[in-house]
Amino acid sequence: MSSKHCGATARLKQDYMKLKKDPIPYVIAEPNPANILEWFYVVIGPENTQYEGGMYLGKLVFPRDFPFKPPSIYMITPNGRFKTNTRLCLSMSDFHPDTWNPAWSVSTILTGLLSFMVERSPTLGSIEMSDYERRQLAARSLRFNLNDKNFCELFPDLVQGTKEELDRRAQEELKNRRTSNSRTGLQNSLNEHLDQQSPMNGAITNICFIIGLVAFAFIVKYVLRSIAAAE
Repeated sequence: MSSKHCGATARLKQDYMKLKKDPIPYVIAEPNPANILEWFYVVIGPENTQYEGGMYLGKLVFPRDFPFKPPSIYMITPNGRFKTNTRLCLSMSDFHPDTWNPAWSVSTILTGLLSFMVERSPTLGSIEMSDYERRQLAARSLRFNLNDKNFCELFPDLVQGTKEELDRRAQEELKNRRTSNSRTGLQNSLNEHLDQQSPMNGAITNICFIIGLVAFAFIVKYVLRSIAAAE
């Protein structure tokens, strides 16, 4: 193993311990057990953003001479902000080795990624989508991740939480569907009842109209007789 690789391994182990001691809000990361130069991360959609309720799997690929050179950054889960399985052009990625600072850690990289994700600044690898489309992708992201081998192997706690959340959503959807069907059935019954009552209501209306005409005729006849008697 080269001295550079040993240096990268030592630094990444150090960063991993730091990450475990001081977790980043909304981001979890784990190295590939078979290759410490490859890390996988999950961004948990922050509240009050179009990513809320979503989980986004991504990957960091570190060079052998890390931390002197920056890593490649990828997003795997469809998210509406970045292209998937494409190197992202960020200030702390290998697209900008000139701005890279060797003092930056894995925590720094992931914090910067999250910050850029919730912004709207365009960059190479970013895409434009409406907030509605991104919320739709957020809702679909949980099931997407369950089909990813690395997600399931490296993040068992998230897998369990994801399955529970999907079950909760399914129960809620079933409940809403039953409520909707119940309301539809009630409305149909009411409409049917009104339809059955319509002929009777029409007959009553006609009778009232006829009675009114007869009463009006009697009143006119009485008035005419009164006028004739007065003359």
